[in-house]
Amino acid sequence: MANLEVNDIVLCTVDRIMGTIVFVKIDNHGEGSIVLSEIAPGRIRNLRDYVVPKKQIICKVIRIKGDRIELSLRRVTPKEQKELKEKIKQEKSYRGILKSVLGEKVDEIISKIKAKEPFYEFMQNVKEDSKELEKLIGKKESEKILEILKSQKEKKVELKKEITLKTTNPNGLELIKEILGNAKEVDIRYISAGKYNLKTEAENIKKADNKLKEIIIQIEKQAKENNFEFNVKEK
Repeated sequence: MANLEVNDIVLCTVDRIMGTIVFVKIDNHGEGSIVLSEIAPGRIRNLRDYVVPKKQIICKVIRIKGDRIELSLRRVTPKEQKELKEKIKQEKSYRGILKSVLGEKVDEIISKIKAKEPFYEFMQNVKEDSKELEKLIGKKESEKILEILKSQKEKKVELKKEITLKTTNPNGLELIKEILGNAKEVDIRYISAGKYNLKTEAENIKKADNKLKEIIIQIEKQAKENNFEFNVKEK
């Protein structure tokens, strides 16, 4: 089991509520707690609008003191929620693939994998190098699993961000067309009053995010060179 670190995003199940503290079971990492101020921004009229026993929630690790893990629900961004949900969905798919080859041994093998590193990262790496999987289950079974993984068509993840480009330059429209026209591998749509929606796709949320960051850095650089007002808004 990999150790938790501050800022990690984790899946939790609400266990019990005691006064203004919510206790949760962290997936594969024992128990954690959330104080009232970390549930949601602003005043909370009814705590049970956000958390009830047995409800699954996505939290961020904000402090670790010995065996005490303090979490936040309100600090998790939409992008972080989406990334973890995609990982959980893909993990279920990976587990199904392993079970189709390993049968009842699947839980034992997954436990061994998790003792060394996160299951999702391990399976992602298997696509590039299956040596570690071979050590665990043997070459024959490893080849079967690799064949299934390679035959899978992963659904591409879509990521959006909104940018603002504004200028008082008389030829501003031409400059905007030039700046946005230089951006590759991204779908750009006009929203209103200098606002544009950027959309890109990739094999996973991390790749999509990195791709979009590179595109935005390029656009921002050109915008500043031409004295534009430039802002980015998470979608």
